[in-house]
This record gives sequence, structure tokens and C-alpha cells, in this order.
Amino acid sequence: MSLDTVWMLLAAMLVFWMQPGFALCETGFTRSKNSVNILMKNFVDFMLGSLLFFFAGFGMMFGEGGFVGMPNFGDLTFYKGDLPVEGFLIFETVFCATSATIVSGAMAERTKFSMYVIYSAVISLIIYPVEGHWTWGGGWLCNAEEGSFMMRTFGVPFHDFAGSAIVHSVGGVLALIGAMSLKPRLGKYGKDGRSRAIPGHSLTLAALGVFILWLGWFGFNPGSQLAATGEVNRNAISHIFLTTNLSAAAAGMATMAVSWFRYGKPSLSMTLNGILAGLVGITAGCDQVTPVGAVAIGLICGVVLVFSIEFIDRRLHIDDPVGASSVHGVCGILGTLMTGLFSATDGLFYGHGWGYLGAEFFGILCICLWAAGCGFALFYGIKYAHGLRVASRIEEEGLDVYEHGEQCYN
Repeated sequence: MSLDTVWMLLAAMLVFWMQPGFALCETGFTRSKNSVNILMKNFVDFMLGSLLFFFAGFGMMFGEGGFVGMPNFGDLTFYKGDLPVEGFLIFETVFCATSATIVSGAMAERTKFSMYVIYSAVISLIIYPVEGHWTWGGGWLCNAEEGSFMMRTFGVPFHDFAGSAIVHSVGGVLALIGAMSLKPRLGKYGKDGRSRAIPGHSLTLAALGVFILWLGWFGFNPGSQLAATGEVNRNAISHIFLTTNLSAAAAGMATMAVSWFRYGKPSLSMTLNGILAGLVGITAGCDQVTPVGAVAIGLICGVVLVFSIEFIDRRLHIDDPVGASSVHGVCGILGTLMTGLFSATDGLFYGHGWGYLGAEFFGILCICLWAAGCGFALFYGIKYAHGLRVASRIEEEGLDVYEHGEQCYN
């Protein structure tokens, strides 16, 4: 049990290390005049999320209840599990912070910092814990007891091992709605409606951020086994390490190839997002798919990503500076559904029928509808009640000086 606890805490450290990965990735993909703002928001996500999840969110996610558990008000004695409750709380806190951080990049360069604090708090306190209670918290979507709704309807419960749906698709859906409510950055679309590229100021920072995220994912996915001792656990975490890495590598190669074919040159920025797409896509089924299945999931996510980014940008005219809605939203949904196809234990492609795919489809639908409904109420409520976007002059000159009184580069 001590070794299992150490493994869980080491995994939590790796997932926490994803916070600077997101910060560097988002900063690199945006303009230098907004760097302080981006970095500050990533710190706020973790600081505020840690406090809110400790005081209330942990109980709402893992406490007793139907739709949602009871807030714990800082009291951890309600939780009864094998692992130390303080360690488990930390492990779940870093996942909560990740979901909130995803939204930051899609709404970058034009959001009031004060309003960002508000919606970051709502995500950490309400949106994430509720759907987390339905799934990892022992709620109805993952209830495998005989006679439960999922077992009666599909024969299997919803499965999301490390959060393609629970963490990433929720963040991606919220990112899409947030970016839509803000409207595009100034100069993003011309009078003819054509999209204009607004290059980020440092692909070096973005690339370093993706390397850090790739490393952090080895805590995100294998760490979700929550144990390392014994033959079953050591084989499980080793398998998950492999499937996680293979999917990321395959997705990156696929995105590079597609961008090379479509644009005439292999795009680094697109490839970086492709790697993340593969990591997001494998997260739901990393424990159940074979290594070959992981490569297939990565390839599919890497290809779909390019067309998803193009469609959201050029057709829907939704300005997402870092592609978060495609990477986390589209590929999170896709990865969850492909678990129902590629799972070696229950998947359709392995002769186990349609029940598992149905459970995955139903689960991701419920989770995304919850995120979308909350997102519309949250972002449009803030927009019309107080204003979500900064003034044009602040956007033109940069949020750093006006919102924070300092610059990142001097």
C-alpha cells in the first residue's frame, strides 16, 4: 500500500507538471503582448481549483448522492478508500485543474481577467465535479451493478479510464462555447470572411510545452491505475505507458503528413497539436486497447484534427487561437467512441457486439450536453450581465499592461 501511494503521488506530480506544459504551449501559440495574462490564468486555475476542490468539489464528486454528492466543506472523513484520502484528493485535484486550464487557450487574447477568475471557479466547483460524480465518483454512468440503468440498457457501464470525456471533452466543449461567445479577435477575419493567420510569438515555447505535456501524460494515464504493486498492476501501467506513447507518436506523424500534403510543407504548429490529439484520444481506452489499436486511434485522431481545426476556423468562424476545441473536444469525443470499437475486452471490432459502443456514445453524449448547457449559461450569462471581453484598445495594445500592469518581455 505504501508503494501504491508513492506511485499515485508521483503520478499526481506528473499531472501537475502538465500545468506549465499548458502555460508554455498557450503562451507560445499567442502573441507576446498577452503572455503575462496567459501565464497568470494558468496559475489561477490551479490555485483556485485546489482550494475549491478541497472545500467542496471533492465531496460533490465522491460523496453520497444521486445527481451530485454533498459538498464536504473541507472535511475529508466522508471518503472511505484503501489509499490515503489526502493523497487521493491531491491526485483528483490535478485532474480538475487540467479541465479548467483547457478553456484558457481558446479564449486567449481578449478575455477580461476578472471574468476568467469567475468562470474558472464555476468549472472547478460545479461543472467538473457533477459529471465527475456521474462517472469516477460512483454515479449512474459507471454503475456496473446488476439492474443498474447502464447494465439494463447496454449490458456494460460507460468507460473512461483517464478522462478523454470526463476531463478533455468537457474542457473542449467549454472552450468552443467560450470562444464562440467572445467572437473572433480583431483582424482575424477579413471583410470577405476569409480567415487570417495570427501567428504566435514563439513556437519554441509551444514545442517545449508539448514535450512537457507528453511527459505529464505518463502520470495522467498510467497513474489512473492508482496502484503499481503486484503482477496485475505492474503489467497494467506498463501497457498503458506503451499505448499512450504509441498513440501520441502515430497522431503526430499523421498530422505532419496531412499538413505536408495540404499545405505543401510539414507544419510544426499543427504537428504539435496532432501529438496532443493522440494523447487525448487514447486516454479513455489506454487500459483496454492493444498497442496496434493505440496506433490506429492515434492515426485517426491525427488526421481528423487537421480538418476539425480548418472547419471550426474557416467554416464556423470560431476563433480558437490554440485549437483547444479540436484537440480536446473533438478528439476527446472521438477517443471515447473509439474505445467502444478498439477495446480488446469489449469492443465491436473484437466481436463483442454493439453494447459497449452504445454505452460510450450515450456517456459522451450526456457529458457533452451537460458541459454545453452549463457553458452557454455561464459564458453568455457573464457576457450579458457584466461583459466578457476587453475593450478594443486593450486588445490591440495587449492585455498584459492593462490587466496586470507588467510585461513579460522587457
